[in-house]
Amino acid sequence: MKKLNLPITGICSFAKYPICNDLDKLDADIAVLGVPYDLGVGFLPGTRLGPRRIREVSTQYARGDAGFYDLDSGEQMLAAPIKIVDCGDTDVLHGDVEYSFNSIEESVRKIIKKGAIPAIMGGDHSITIPVGRALEEAGEDICIVQFDAHLDWTNNVGPQRYGNGSPMRRLSEMKHIGKMIQIGLRGLGSSKKEDFEDAEEYGSILLSSRQVHKIGVEGVLAKVPKADKYFFTIDIDGFDISIAPGVSSPSPGGLYYDEVMDILGGVCKMGEIVGFDLVEVAPQYDPAGITTRLAAMTMINLMAQIMRNK
Repeated sequence: MKKLNLPITGICSFAKYPICNDLDKLDADIAVLGVPYDLGVGFLPGTRLGPRRIREVSTQYARGDAGFYDLDSGEQMLAAPIKIVDCGDTDVLHGDVEYSFNSIEESVRKIIKKGAIPAIMGGDHSITIPVGRALEEAGEDICIVQFDAHLDWTNNVGPQRYGNGSPMRRLSEMKHIGKMIQIGLRGLGSSKKEDFEDAEEYGSILLSSRQVHKIGVEGVLAKVPKADKYFFTIDIDGFDISIAPGVSSPSPGGLYYDEVMDILGGVCKMGEIVGFDLVEVAPQYDPAGITTRLAAMTMINLMAQIMRNK
């Protein structure tokens, strides 16, 4: 008898996609990679648990080779022959930033060299630093599209230059990174005035969540820099706290699912998407599990938009 392979059975790979434990043998359009690392967090820890819990909840949405029917577009998304695999987690050593960052960078470089699009699950937002380094394999002038409550342009906290408040500044220092747009910013004192000034001097386009709600999706898309290649970095706290309470730095007044997905879908039509990461899910602060569900569905929907426009 043929197995039904229902969500409640089997091993919890992301959306029950096939598992690839050896990146040297990777053959896929999209490669999911977990990064259970949260050494960059200064206050609420626990994002190291994000990848495992996102995987678990994602099994409920698994549709296999049949893909996903989209009511709004009337299309079947992510159906075969599109190939998505779960590459497990990159190796990390808590307490050793250099080892962990080198491991993350090496894993993402391998995925890109194999011709797959990296879909990264964090982990705290500092993991975008080694992921960004690895994007060198994808080409030059890569435009960064960030969804986040926070600017993440901190230069350092004492001697710490690789915390979860610094990834966008560190990306700006990389030669292969080009223009930026940062969407959903908010919160009194969330960043220093001089950090905003430095980001603007770099040329980053800064949009608060209030501005997004005022100008709408089309208004946001009109401000996205024109580029051949884009990378998305999605901090789950960019979403409103009402739908994403399980985060390291929760903040009210944020973005909503449909508007974020419409913006992501719009950017996918503008150029090649070379990868994305989704970070800062801290499941222990959300007993109802809505944050992990939001994360899983955001990833699946974004994958569908990427492949629809590839």
